[in-house]
Amino acid sequence: MYSELTNWEKAVVFHGHACPGLAIGVRAVEAAKVKMGISFSQDEEIVCVTENDACGVDAIQVLTGCSLGKGNLIYRGTGKQAFTFFRRTSGEGLRVVLKPFQGDMDREHRQEYLLKAGLEEIFEFKTPHFSLPQTSRMFSTQICEICREGVPEHKVRIQDGKKVCLDCFQDYNLGW
Repeated sequence: MYSELTNWEKAVVFHGHACPGLAIGVRAVEAAKVKMGISFSQDEEIVCVTENDACGVDAIQVLTGCSLGKGNLIYRGTGKQAFTFFRRTSGEGLRVVLKPFQGDMDREHRQEYLLKAGLEEIFEFKTPHFSLPQTSRMFSTQICEICREGVPEHKVRIQDGKKVCLDCFQDYNLGW
């Protein structure tokens, strides 16, 4: 079914509706394809580090094959409309950053602008300022000694001599 649709239509079907945020993700993928020659990632050959958790991330997932479950979609919560694409085989990376909008546009016009404007007009292209993330790993499960739920070992904290999950951990805060 997806093969007959345009990238925009695929993203809308996956996301559930059309919106300017989704258009940002579609165009960011288009930019990565043009600038890096990436294609759909069957495994982890392409990695995307997204700096936001907004609508555009759905386009990234459906059009690149990058996903949290496969470990090749990494969320780095800066809140910026920025997506960094890496190719594992070469280590090549490209950071695609949305430029600030000039002027006032309603939702419909903003979406149309994002879908039709030149890539150089809407994005800045930068060298990533962080390294290619390592491949996904399996971690042993530890049992939180407070709630008794399983937690991967890299998310365990030690508190009062006990292994605890992030939900049960009470962070030390000096109040500054």
